[in-house]
Amino acid sequence: MAASSLSIRQHFARLPDPRINRRKRHLLSDIVLIAICAVICGANNFPQVEAFAKRRRDWLARFLSLPGGVPSHDTFERLFQRLDPDAFQRCFLGWLRRMHAQVGGEHFAIDGKTLRRSGSPASGLGPLHLVSVWATQANLSLGSVAVGEKSNEVTAIPKLLELLDLHGALVTIDAIGCQKKIARQITEAGGDYVLTVKENQGHLYEDILACFVRAIEADLEGAA
Repeated sequence: MAASSLSIRQHFARLPDPRINRRKRHLLSDIVLIAICAVICGANNFPQVEAFAKRRRDWLARFLSLPGGVPSHDTFERLFQRLDPDAFQRCFLGWLRRMHAQVGGEHFAIDGKTLRRSGSPASGLGPLHLVSVWATQANLSLGSVAVGEKSNEVTAIPKLLELLDLHGALVTIDAIGCQKKIARQITEAGGDYVLTVKENQGHLYEDILACFVRAIEADLEGAA
């Protein structure tokens, strides 16, 4: 594959390979690229990733080496179990940012969601809660950060913001992100923010309400 700013191989070139050299039958870049393409095409598990690669082997061979043929689903699973998730996310986000830059868009919407059926009450595991950022114009999810079991979105949002290039961007977050630290982090990175204010921010809520009351009483004169 020709090297370019949109090349998956280029963006994952620095991803650490956890395997022992003498046991490698497949290139790390081949495995990662196949998996990403398969997931984009709808694969939900490793057997489906393998099936995708086998059906499209001739196409993949046009830009992949495939020295050991198509990896098995066990190979995909073992590798991804051992990859450093933070390192993978940095590489993946770098690629997504380049994609995002090509299609344009400077609005980042941040929100938290709980994954249904992700917990296991029998094992004492709570559901997985993720904070994600969505590039609205590009229709791209640029990253997610898991919320710790004894934490909340307020601690996860700054970690997610650190992964983004916020220069010139507008960041929108719901009321839980209405925090001085979060607002300061966005502006110091060169971005702007729109944060929802609710009554949990008592003094700020009252100040904003009073501002609107004064503007209405003055028939909005000087409010522009």
